[in-house]
Amino acid sequence: MAQTVIIEAFGGPEQLKLVDRPVGEPGPGEIRIRHEACGLNFIDVYQRTGLYPLELPHALGMEAAGVVEAVGDGVSHLKPGDRAAYAAAPPGAYCEARVMPAAQVCPLPDGISFEQGAAMMLKGMTVQYLFRRTTPLRKGDTVLFHAAAGGVGLIACQWARSEGITLIGTAGTDAKCALARENGAAHVINYRDEDFTARVKEITGGKGVDVVMDSVGKDTFEGSLDCLKPLGMMISFGNASGPVPPFNLATLAAKGSLKITRPTLFSHIAEHETCQQMARELFDKVESGAVRIAIDQRYPLAEVAEAHRALEARKTTGATVLLP
Repeated sequence: MAQTVIIEAFGGPEQLKLVDRPVGEPGPGEIRIRHEACGLNFIDVYQRTGLYPLELPHALGMEAAGVVEAVGDGVSHLKPGDRAAYAAAPPGAYCEARVMPAAQVCPLPDGISFEQGAAMMLKGMTVQYLFRRTTPLRKGDTVLFHAAAGGVGLIACQWARSEGITLIGTAGTDAKCALARENGAAHVINYRDEDFTARVKEITGGKGVDVVMDSVGKDTFEGSLDCLKPLGMMISFGNASGPVPPFNLATLAAKGSLKITRPTLFSHIAEHETCQQMARELFDKVESGAVRIAIDQRYPLAEVAEAHRALEARKTTGATVLLP
């Protein structure tokens, strides 16, 4: 048996329930992993509220790290006793132990702690696909990154600095702006005090940025389009303020033949080898010191509802981990 966080109905944090569930043995292509730490991400909120529907009842959580206890037939990249971490479907990472598909579970280097592993996989591989796989980015390019002091944002700031990319970060407080700057943002904008679109134009001498990376959604979408230079790329990869409403595609033409994409990590990591390669590149960034994983909040698994409340209220910085 393993303590596991489930929901039986969509709604607020009060829907999160801690129950005992049987774990079982791994089948072909599966592993059993005992978690040392679990990650907290906005996708968990989207699933809890029903924005991303699940068949109920369902366990939550997309990211964790721990020790492999058993492997099923056909699993060759992991063995019992291995340290491992993952960001992977199906949801169910908020637990002491689970059986799950092995393909997206990655061997965790000894130099990276379980807490770091649980805090970095979804966020770090998101940054990897944003900078490596979504649109070509080169040294000297300029990126606008919203929520730059969040878990994904702080990794993005450091990643950009390590590759000579100018990152303009937005955040909602002066303290969060300072944190983004400390982590490598070349410029910071407190969007509660300043019009971020006007400030971006000022910073870029009226040219705009090459790419916008926006996980906020509804509240920043239109302003973000106005920050792009002609032929620029809008990457909308989250909905923290709510989903982007429908808009007229002709708007992209009128604003300079802009490009737009709505990617998800899970499309990028669907193939086993691609997922493992992305993880290795992330691990290299962390082990080299180019990227430091900031874990600013820790909660016992039993206090998962409080962790969700803090995340939704934007009271967190960096990453949050849940400890079974």
